[in-house]
Amino acid sequence: MVANTGIPERLNPLSREQVDFFHENGYVLVKGGCSADLIDAFNGHIRDIRSGDEMPDWARPRKGKEAVDDKDRFSVRLFNPHIHDSFSRQVMKLPIVRGALAQVMGDEAVCVQSMYFYKEPGSPGQAAHQDYYYIKDDPKSMVAAWIAMEELVDEENGCLWVIPGTHRLGLLPHGKVTNLEEHEAWTDQTEGVELTDQIPVIMEKGDILFFHELLIHSSNKNRSKDRWRRSYVCHYIRHDSTVLHREDLRVKYPLY
Repeated sequence: MVANTGIPERLNPLSREQVDFFHENGYVLVKGGCSADLIDAFNGHIRDIRSGDEMPDWARPRKGKEAVDDKDRFSVRLFNPHIHDSFSRQVMKLPIVRGALAQVMGDEAVCVQSMYFYKEPGSPGQAAHQDYYYIKDDPKSMVAAWIAMEELVDEENGCLWVIPGTHRLGLLPHGKVTNLEEHEAWTDQTEGVELTDQIPVIMEKGDILFFHELLIHSSNKNRSKDRWRRSYVCHYIRHDSTVLHREDLRVKYPLY
């Protein structure tokens, strides 16, 4: 413990080279950041929440609908489980996540959003975008931590694609999605960049991808026959930053 504060000391999981890579490219991949046993337990826990007949209101896939469609249980993302569920909150504040965020941000981070994604076979991805387009913060400090919840996340089942270095371009215009066969229609797509420069980020269970709020990234359709692409994604800002325009994301959750 840090003397007289009760706050645990932070880990420093990233090497100097990894921190430099993040600042240069806008992302860094930490292999095996979360144990497979914890991932399996968390996946089972989330499944139990969505499987129950008495599903809590916060976990219902379609707000305002009395009946729950069985398909929706395991296809519609679970939004902000960390607010209501202690297991989700513990995964949100893994010591390795807290430490890595402090290294790339330069100070203590807090969480403002979490999402558990299912992405079953056949489901579309999200077109190229920058997270800052949807969640603006001041000063800019937001970093996402994307945890792979499957044995393998690759091009076939809809891995993330990134364009290294685009976090240095600032916020770019976003417009309508151009490929509705590949991507969800309700989101927007970054304009003014060459999307052929995207590269895939192949991940294994427990790997954690940290990426900058202005990094252009996307995912494609899950083309596998029987492989899901579950993931747990949390968004963090520096403790002295503030989310703008989004009243639903104003509460800051500490990581210790």
